[in-house]
Amino acid sequence: QVQVVESGGGLVQAGGSLRLSCQASGVVASFDTMGWYRRLPGKQRELVATITSGGSTNYQDSVKGRFTISRDNAKNTVYLQMNSLKPEDTGVYYCNVGGETFGFGTFETWGQGTQVTVSS
Repeated sequence: QVQVVESGGGLVQAGGSLRLSCQASGVVASFDTMGWYRRLPGKQRELVATITSGGSTNYQDSVKGRFTISRDNAKNTVYLQMNSLKPEDTGVYYCNVGGETFGFGTFETWGQGTQVTVSS
């Protein structure tokens, strides 16, 4: 069973920064693409950024240049450094981890979500 534990959300003023962390654990063959999604108030969950095990990244256009996703493969941990935060970034941020099991195909696991609130 794969578990992910998120941390780092909170309240920050516009223009400020936060860093989210997500550590995955479990007996698996590999952790592959890891990423962050968010649910803004009144909207569906959307992709923020993803990163492959090889380090290739993908960002939503609205966060490019402000957010940076990175990972530490030795710790099975993915980070999201969020700078120049805006009130419209306010929402619940979810970690997503995908990978391969031993003999049972692929898996995908979601974190419980962490609240990010940006005040104006």
